[in-house]
Amino acid sequence: MDTAARLLRLLSLLHSRPQWDGAELAARLEITPRTVRRDVTRLRSLGYPIDAEAGIGGGYRLGPGGRLPPLLLEDSEAVAIAVGLRVATSTTVTGVEQAAISALAKLHQVLPVRLREQVAAIGAHTTQLPQGELPPVDGDVLVVLAAGCRHVEGIRFRYRTHDGSESERSVEPLQIVHTGRRWYLVARDRDRQAWRTFRVDRIEQPVLTGSRYTFDDPPDPVALVAEGTGVTPWDIVARIRVQAAAETVTKVIPPGQGVVEPIDAASCEIRFAANDLGPLVGQVTRIRWPFEILDPPELRAAVHDLARRLLDS
Repeated sequence: MDTAARLLRLLSLLHSRPQWDGAELAARLEITPRTVRRDVTRLRSLGYPIDAEAGIGGGYRLGPGGRLPPLLLEDSEAVAIAVGLRVATSTTVTGVEQAAISALAKLHQVLPVRLREQVAAIGAHTTQLPQGELPPVDGDVLVVLAAGCRHVEGIRFRYRTHDGSESERSVEPLQIVHTGRRWYLVARDRDRQAWRTFRVDRIEQPVLTGSRYTFDDPPDPVALVAEGTGVTPWDIVARIRVQAAAETVTKVIPPGQGVVEPIDAASCEIRFAANDLGPLVGQVTRIRWPFEILDPPELRAAVHDLARRLLDS
């Protein structure tokens, strides 16, 4: 392998994960650790910000700062990015739309003709369903929250609840969850010593605190958001035992439509919620496996009444 090809391969490896041990890189490239050090020096001279740390736990990683180096993309990766940028032009994250348009224009300039035609074909025959009026999310806020999750670093911010009251929160972030309509931060609230979900559009002035932490038994962030958005806010909660495995049921009833919890290998419990019985009856009729309505009794009666009327018809 000549020097130019080896440098491109080294750069590709550094892009593929946060940190590499020098010996690992040498083995992957079939060169000596000394040659790795020389190649890293060459890449730095070309403007690539590569950090190095000696000792146990050290290694090489692409660092921040300097100018943005060019990316090495496979054909499928370039198409995926272009399609993703098209979707981002209509996102609810403020500031992203224009940036996505600008990035898409730059990418189209360098795409080979065959890939440009693929992207154009997808764009021409794809229509996004209108989402209605959704609260905008500040892109800068989202970046700070994501940094806290990635670096396992505490965050302080002002939070506005649904009734308009504001408070200062100090949290240990775990994950950002996007439901398709709204963005949520799943984090452990330090003051309340409990897991909470926070709507990102209600978060203001987030600041990284520099404090580190570890989670002993973190929850499933998707399940926590599903619980907080699909069950907790509603007046009536339905519990249904289903004779099917949880992983099978979740293919039909995803987290945004109900909370599915396994009972054993062959059965699970579904929880739906609403402010009246009508929507719950509709949800129950979607269950394609044998089931038993555990609660509330009024739902059981409403489903029996619907079944009788359907038979009479």
